[in-house]
Amino acid sequence: MLMGDNATPKKRVAVVYHFFPHYRSAVLSELLNRQDFECVLIGDVKDPNDSSIEAWQPPRENFVATPCKKLTPNVLWQVGLIRFLATTHFDVIIFLGNVTFLSSWVAAFLARLRGTRVLFWTHGWLRDEKGIKGFIRTCFYRLAHGLLLYGNRAKQIAARKGFQPRTLYVIYNSLDYKRQKEVRSLISDDRLRTVRSQLFPRSSDPIVVCTGRLTKLKQLDLVLHAMTLLKYQGHEVSLLLVGDGPEREYLEKLSAQHSLSVHFYGACYDEKHLAELIMCANVAVSPGQVGLTAMHALAYGVPVITHGDLDHQMPESEAILPGTTGDIFQRGDRKDLASVLKTWVLRPWPDPQTRLKCMAVIDQFYNPDYQAAVISRAVLGEPAE
Repeated sequence: MLMGDNATPKKRVAVVYHFFPHYRSAVLSELLNRQDFECVLIGDVKDPNDSSIEAWQPPRENFVATPCKKLTPNVLWQVGLIRFLATTHFDVIIFLGNVTFLSSWVAAFLARLRGTRVLFWTHGWLRDEKGIKGFIRTCFYRLAHGLLLYGNRAKQIAARKGFQPRTLYVIYNSLDYKRQKEVRSLISDDRLRTVRSQLFPRSSDPIVVCTGRLTKLKQLDLVLHAMTLLKYQGHEVSLLLVGDGPEREYLEKLSAQHSLSVHFYGACYDEKHLAELIMCANVAVSPGQVGLTAMHALAYGVPVITHGDLDHQMPESEAILPGTTGDIFQRGDRKDLASVLKTWVLRPWPDPQTRLKCMAVIDQFYNPDYQAAVISRAVLGEPAE
């Protein structure tokens, strides 16, 4: 396709995922709408690992189905992927950079032989891995001409391993921020006061919110123990748990044992209701790995607390600026969590200045527009900033 008298044909770009989760729909839609290249999405119609994760169905004209097959519990092969890529011209192929996807190893190697630019969309290194596991990951990433990374720490580790910084593009992570901005603009502080009173009898008490599945990995019992410590100090705090999961019964027993104010709301998939539940809180807490929970809370102006052990943390934790958009505590330390929580729950609510600072981080970096712009630089072969 030509654009103007002197324009060159648009680059053709393939984005290869095992499947396209619903929380990727906003950034993928931005890529499909780019004017500087044409995009085709290649993947399965469902998650081969977890059927509970909702899949996003791309427009038919931009989607090629490649069913995923598990060769072992941890090794995946995309059926038909290599044949399709070998018979279809693409200038650039962006693979989900998962080292356990065997078909991506083969497809990336063959693409390079054909002179196709290869990019990996990946967390990168969460820690400075050693031994055979670290060696395999490094070899895999070297198949790509460039890496699209979720955070700056991964870029720093890659640079120490000899990767050229100009090939390391930090794209961060995001949710559907346009939708979130629309929703939050319709929610007043008066409405949030009403929500607080509906959830808790003592609506004047500070509220801590935790969103996501109730699993052991989330370490939500730490929040209950921290609340108990604060209660002994004379600081009553209410906890709102938005989500469901196998740990619910245990958490219910623990909260009853310590006579804590906890509301088990259950799962919520309506964005407007979810926005109200998050925005009515003084602070959000993710005692385990934080992930997209940070993006969700910060987009609604709510500061986030998580642990600060970066070797056991996710890249999204970089959005938490201690004392500004949230805080960190020593991993697994209920006393330190209580101490950090105390500094935030004693602040007045609502807190317009903190709200604006939290939103500003998402406005600047953690949104689909920013991601698509950086991915475009990588696709066009421009050096990373």
